[in-house]
Amino acid sequence: MPKNFGGMGGVNPGMIKQMQKMQQDMVRTQEELENKTYTASSGGGVVTATVTGKRELSGLEIKPEAVDPDDVEMLQDLIIAAVREAQNQAETAMNEGMARFTRGMNLPF
Repeated sequence: MPKNFGGMGGVNPGMIKQMQKMQQDMVRTQEELENKTYTASSGGGVVTATVTGKRELSGLEIKPEAVDPDDVEMLQDLIIAAVREAQNQAETAMNEGMARFTRGMNLPF
């Protein structure tokens, strides 16, 4: 008859330790990814956006040649494109970094 470890049925202490280590590794990986920055440019590099792994805008560079008072909409579009791409890079990195822990578990993100 299997022993009952803390109300967990037939789960052995080794498995519990392994699960705890995996959880610690997941937290560490998530923190590392959140602390990274991701940079993307648009308009041939005239607008550059930087976001954190938390997808927060942390930097925006606009070169003078991008500023055309007669075409403010173009500058707005370039800013949006650069920010979105940097955010997409951050999201992709987070998904890929966490996927190694969730493979085969069928967990939603």
